[in-house]
Amino acid sequence: MLAFDPSAGLGDDRFMGRVQTNGVEIEYEVDGDPGDPTLLLVSGLGGQLIGWDDGFVELLIARGFRVVRFDNRDAGLSTKCTGDGAAILKALFTGTLAPSGGAIPYTIEDMADDAIGLMDALSIDAAHLVGISMGGMIAQAMAAHNPGRARSLCSLMSTTGAPGVADSQPGILEALASPPAPDAAGRLAQGIAAARLIGSQGTLFDEDRVRTKVVRELQRCDCPAGVARQLLAIVASGDRTDAVARIAVPTVVVHGSADPLVPLGGGEATARTIGGAQLLVIDGMGHDLPVQVWERVANAVCDNAARAGAFR
Repeated sequence: MLAFDPSAGLGDDRFMGRVQTNGVEIEYEVDGDPGDPTLLLVSGLGGQLIGWDDGFVELLIARGFRVVRFDNRDAGLSTKCTGDGAAILKALFTGTLAPSGGAIPYTIEDMADDAIGLMDALSIDAAHLVGISMGGMIAQAMAAHNPGRARSLCSLMSTTGAPGVADSQPGILEALASPPAPDAAGRLAQGIAAARLIGSQGTLFDEDRVRTKVVRELQRCDCPAGVARQLLAIVASGDRTDAVARIAVPTVVVHGSADPLVPLGGGEATARTIGGAQLLVIDGMGHDLPVQVWERVANAVCDNAARAGAFR
């Protein structure tokens, strides 16, 4: 596998560390001028902070943000929780596990509290929130339940959890939940196959870039059981429409027209639910952020933040 340097690429303003909050430890990384407005990037299901490409982060810094990335619980270098991941997945897909009671290690709201605790530890009173997929759900919960801590919200390829608005294409979830391969080569092949299954197609899909990304993530942390527990948190949180409707900060909803995992209806439902939200649909984009859309997404984040008075 390829070697990588997790500290390379963004200059002298980068620092990283770990904080204790909400009963867990959260690994984080900060880039950019400390005097700039803070933008918090919230990762999706199984995602690690390195999943936010340095090139995309550089675009955000160039637009005047100080960028904070972190590992959600059960991902990356943050705390791993307990619970049999394989048994959770089997029960979810066979309909034998009701999302209630002691079977739930934590919820989306718990993960939102983790992120708020990280902000507290870093003395961040309020931040612009950008969440992708499950991270969009976490960012929505942060903005809904802690309104003074969010300055603006960008919900990327996410949903409200309302039934029927964003059902994955048949077989997608089952394919993603297949048992992990027993060796590194098999895990790499699974990661590339998953990215191809849910990601953008045609010229927007760069297999070499995907391969490098998967290698980096597997080298840093490989925790399939954590992905299962995060998935249970999503299922357990159910329909969050009432909470999402309470969001009162400037919001932009970004979604791909060709997303097979969280179809466009999820983004449309989110935009309808949040008062004054803007919807940006990117033609041909799947459940990923290909390089070709970085500028457009960064501009959307920046323009939305400006609606909150982020910049002079």
